[in-house]
Amino acid sequence: MVAVTPEESAHLPGDLLLQAVEGMHRPMFVLDQDWRFRYVNPAGAAVLDRTVAGLLGRDIWTEFPEAVGGPFEALYREVRRTGGTGGTEAWFDPLRKWFRADAFLTRAGLVVTYDDVTEQHRIAEERAAAVDARERAAAAAASAAREAEQAGRHLMLLGDINLAMTSTFDTDEAVQRFAELVVPQLADWCIVSVVDADGTRRDVGRAHRDPAMVAAMHHYADLRVTTNDATAPVPAMLRDPRPVVLPEITDEIVRSMVPVEAAREALAPLAPAAAAAFPLLARGEVIGGITLVNGPERGAHTPVELRTAEIASRRAALALDNARLAAAQQQVAERLQMSLLSPPVQPDSLELSVRYRPATQGIAIGGDWYDAFLQPDGDTVLVIGDVMGHDIEAAAAMGQVKTLVRGIGYDRLDAPAGLLRRVDHAMVGLDVPAMATALVARIELGVDGDGRPARRLRWATAGHPDPLLLLDDGTVLDLSAPIGPPVGIGWLGPRTDEVSPLPDGSTLLLFTDGLFERRDMLLDEGRDLLRDLVARSSGLPLEELCDRLLAEMLGPDVEDDVAVLAVRVHPLGAERPAEAGPELLPAALPHT
Repeated sequence: MVAVTPEESAHLPGDLLLQAVEGMHRPMFVLDQDWRFRYVNPAGAAVLDRTVAGLLGRDIWTEFPEAVGGPFEALYREVRRTGGTGGTEAWFDPLRKWFRADAFLTRAGLVVTYDDVTEQHRIAEERAAAVDARERAAAAAASAAREAEQAGRHLMLLGDINLAMTSTFDTDEAVQRFAELVVPQLADWCIVSVVDADGTRRDVGRAHRDPAMVAAMHHYADLRVTTNDATAPVPAMLRDPRPVVLPEITDEIVRSMVPVEAAREALAPLAPAAAAAFPLLARGEVIGGITLVNGPERGAHTPVELRTAEIASRRAALALDNARLAAAQQQVAERLQMSLLSPPVQPDSLELSVRYRPATQGIAIGGDWYDAFLQPDGDTVLVIGDVMGHDIEAAAAMGQVKTLVRGIGYDRLDAPAGLLRRVDHAMVGLDVPAMATALVARIELGVDGDGRPARRLRWATAGHPDPLLLLDDGTVLDLSAPIGPPVGIGWLGPRTDEVSPLPDGSTLLLFTDGLFERRDMLLDEGRDLLRDLVARSSGLPLEELCDRLLAEMLGPDVEDDVAVLAVRVHPLGAERPAEAGPELLPAALPHT
């Protein structure tokens, strides 16, 4: 095939030009000055679905009126006007084909060469469609991965809320944990309201994702309860317990919800742009509400966030209600326990201090007890004991055993061993369903070796740990006595008293085994730790000594109930020290 350039064709005679292009495989036609086909090569006629004879001499715009006003007419007229060259590619609807046309002007006319590029376009479109499909598939996979990741985070959040809120009976601590967990996953900041038993609303759970804004959030939250209008989300929600969603917070909404200028000024730095509030509803009662707020950058809460927040609010309400019920139950148990544990007497120059710590697991009530009372002859009786178990049954049994010890001890004036014997037989005879260890001690007034007034301790133990005596110089003595069996079994064998002096300035410590018994150490090791701590506490006021014993021996977790009874022996005949507090005696006994 002979290639002809526009420049060469401009100087060829017409017949030579026709002869040169007749055999061209590329479609071609020539238009004269009047837009009639002057020449069409066979390839060109075939592409146009016409014959050469059917086109020669015909007006192009008449034969192909659909081209009028289109890109091909624009090309031809522009090339004829400028005498230059040009090209275009466009869809020609009558033939349902894509054409690539190139035009240049010669003396013979406007020469147009063109190609059917429909197949190339199809391939390109399929390639583009495949690329687009891959991109859409990749985007869908990425979106699905993000949704799955978000769903996973939200599921973990719900689990964390359950764990955090069910591991405490303190409602304020529980809602604070909730607020700290949902920020920033569900909101930029959060305030949790609780409604107390008297109907008082308190905004106690607070968290903000930006540490620099925490102070501003607290300032606004402190004002919110007293300045919210009745139409604000939380008051409205507490009246009608349904979620309230504000996808956009305008200045008008802020003014309507917060009519007090000072509160609006406190809210302004927090820049609330969207909010959602959910009630805390338990057993048909509104016990609080959750407010989730976003700033301008985050905008409205997504449907997924709202759905998760609603589920979280239901779980939080259940956990909070359970915490309230457990706290109420614990309060009742503690009051019952305290009612069973009588306050000790404070006779003449003896200073008594008591402590009781329930086990941290389960209900806070148990079988440990202490007691201190005066016998009619003026001697002080001390009792420490432990009924097996730490539940309501143990506490009930403890109340019976304690009453028996107190009643028999006051009436019969027996020595400790005799008192334990009578209590043991009474428990069996009265069918008290319990077995208990106990230590009974009596502080008696006698004389020392020089005939001067002095105190002595007489005691007996029924399977109970021996007491410790801390002397004024820091020495710690183990006061050992023959150990009899626990009471409640009807023991017919002997029980024996032991006697020891109680020097001025000494401190007597009676305690239950929960103070030193640990699963991870031997009993002797635990008692050695206690003895060492007591020695290091010499010189402390009695109340501080008791506090230290519990703090350092027990820590935050208590495996068993613990009772402690401590006696500080101040000098006889001296004025009662101020640190010992006032003397407390039964009304029937004269005060010294």
